[in-house]
Amino acid sequence: MCINVMLSLSQKEPAMNAIRYFEFGQSRHLMLLIARILIVVLFIIFGIPKMTSFSGTVQYMTSLGAPAPMLAAIVAVVMEVPAAILIALGFFTRPLAVIFVFYTLGTAFIGHAFWHMSGNDVIPNMINFYKNISIAGGFILLAITGPGAISLDRR
Repeated sequence: MCINVMLSLSQKEPAMNAIRYFEFGQSRHLMLLIARILIVVLFIIFGIPKMTSFSGTVQYMTSLGAPAPMLAAIVAVVMEVPAAILIALGFFTRPLAVIFVFYTLGTAFIGHAFWHMSGNDVIPNMINFYKNISIAGGFILLAITGPGAISLDRR
């Protein structure tokens, strides 16, 4: 009886592993493309106004107390527009994903320091802080998995 139970369990194991380790088969590369686009769309949407109203971006960086506000504004524009577009295209994906981890964590601590706030500013900034932490996790995954075959890197 013990042998029958063990055989029964081992026969179910491949099916369990197929579910547990679902790899998306042929659609894996399409899913990576969609993931790349979704992870950077927020940066592009909010980066374009930073680029088109650059002086306002510098003023905003100054109001946040960002170190070297002009340089911080340049970094924000470069990361949120051209670098984000490169991620979407899948070009230099792994190194850019690693840079985005640090950028996203930096913006979380500089731009959403909810622990220094009070009143109505706390909750939205706490949400944005943890959103940035989550996005950084997504970039770590992207750095590990790579962009997939539907990319300029083709990896």
